[in-house]
Amino acid sequence: DGELVQYHYGLKDLVTILFYIFIAIILHAVVQEYALDKINRRLHLSKVKHSKFNESGQLVAFHLTSMVWCLYVVVTEGYIANPRSLWENYPHVYLPFQVKFFYLCQLAYWLHALPELYFQKVRKEEIPRQLRCIALYLAHIAGAYLLNLTRLGLILLLLQYLAEFFFHMARLVCFTDENNEKLFNVWAVVFVVTRLFTLTLYILVIGFGLPRVESQALDPERGNFFSFLFNNILFR
Repeated sequence: DGELVQYHYGLKDLVTILFYIFIAIILHAVVQEYALDKINRRLHLSKVKHSKFNESGQLVAFHLTSMVWCLYVVVTEGYIANPRSLWENYPHVYLPFQVKFFYLCQLAYWLHALPELYFQKVRKEEIPRQLRCIALYLAHIAGAYLLNLTRLGLILLLLQYLAEFFFHMARLVCFTDENNEKLFNVWAVVFVVTRLFTLTLYILVIGFGLPRVESQALDPERGNFFSFLFNNILFR
């Protein structure tokens, strides 16, 4: 038919997220058993390093997959080629399938990380740090999804995952060779660059783009939340 089908969020998303939580748990176990455990046996790491190695190994796999996937989405949807699309026609209530699916899978992954704290027998002193990390990711991803800021959210996630990938990759290399800090130097540069891009995007979209959308009134039915928050609460 050639008709473009788009999607909105709703209660049925919870069922989809629950399903993909189980998929994430299975994939987590596969990466652990067939990759990380085999490497761990060769390295003979201490319990503390063993736990950190597993954490970084899982996150390297996740961040690499998410980066490639996210980059594909933002390129095919034209968000990089046309930066104005990040705020034009806000609120972006209806989403292409690949954007909606990406967000649901991201939420499922970070929710699956909660039971994994038990399955992986994470040390008690490490749990608060990991819970904060999980909570921040869930808050930002769910916030972008529910406030209809999905386009901006995709770019910000891509930048965040790029920096995190190099950090955890550097940690993995450090476990095999403690004197090798080259990747940490690369991560330091990537971290600064991605933060500069993040700050620039915030100023461009939130400070310049969104305040210029036609409707500035709070309109839950149309999904217009942020324009009202920007003008009446955040910067009054």
